[in-house]
Amino acid sequence: MKADVAIVIVTYNSEGHIAPCLESVFAQRKFVSQQVIVVDNSPNERTVDFIRANFPEVELVVPGANLGFAKGVNLGVKHSDAEFVLLLNPDTILLENAVDVIVDFARKNPGHGLYGGRTQTPEGDLDPSSCWGLPSLWSLGMFACGLTTFASGNPWLDPESLGKWQRDTVREVGVITGCFLLATTAVWNELGGLDERYFMYGEDADLAMRAHRAGYRPVICPDARLVHEDGGCSDTPVHKMLLLFKGKASLVRMHWNGPAQSLGLFFLAAGAGLRAALSQFKSSPNENGSAGRWQTLWRERKDWLQGYGGRAAN
Repeated sequence: MKADVAIVIVTYNSEGHIAPCLESVFAQRKFVSQQVIVVDNSPNERTVDFIRANFPEVELVVPGANLGFAKGVNLGVKHSDAEFVLLLNPDTILLENAVDVIVDFARKNPGHGLYGGRTQTPEGDLDPSSCWGLPSLWSLGMFACGLTTFASGNPWLDPESLGKWQRDTVREVGVITGCFLLATTAVWNELGGLDERYFMYGEDADLAMRAHRAGYRPVICPDARLVHEDGGCSDTPVHKMLLLFKGKASLVRMHWNGPAQSLGLFFLAAGAGLRAALSQFKSSPNENGSAGRWQTLWRERKDWLQGYGGRAAN
């Protein structure tokens, strides 16, 4: 029988997080039927062995290599036959029937294409990373000037943050992040899924930009709540930052042309350079501290500014 929603989780050395995540997936379900698919990119089989022993109802996909997030998600979706697909990070815990809530919301509010929820920290505070504003030359220009840091949360000077909005009302947004993202399988297929040229970071913004171009209006359902340990399954902070900015550069290269592309890349480099210069005034920065990360990002700019290569179809 066809499930209502296929929950696709991509793991990488996630044995420390996957148990509470999967426990919440099965515990919070009320009426919606679920197909749970885990794609494990790990170089070892610890996560796979744990899931097989403790969650036999999970459909495991083991590609045998680290495909990255986008390819892993697309592979998982290929194994689904549900009405909806829900991307879920392994470092999340679903709360209060979150899947039922967001599926019901999507059915009652068709036409938005992409749907997200309200994430919070393990301490119960707001985690704003469930959604962001769309990147633009203005937002990158504000980053280049340092204003996204010094005026963090300002709706004009830090527009991608969406201001001080607490994600507690229904609102159309630019980007739904991949930690908790719902779409009908029909819309997912129409958009072509995630762009597999992105290894990690930027693929959800790319999907959102294509969704807006297709006429959809991504929206947040605040009653679909979950705990998100942001970055809980990432590598070192400096490696995460390098991948993050490679994704940002990819967005600029794949979606903008001519002077806009050149200016966008310049703004990214200038913003990184400014923060690296200011970080020189901090004493003894280590690589994974804030100062060390910015200095490493600046040193490695020739690499990450190239992005992941290629150009998205218009």
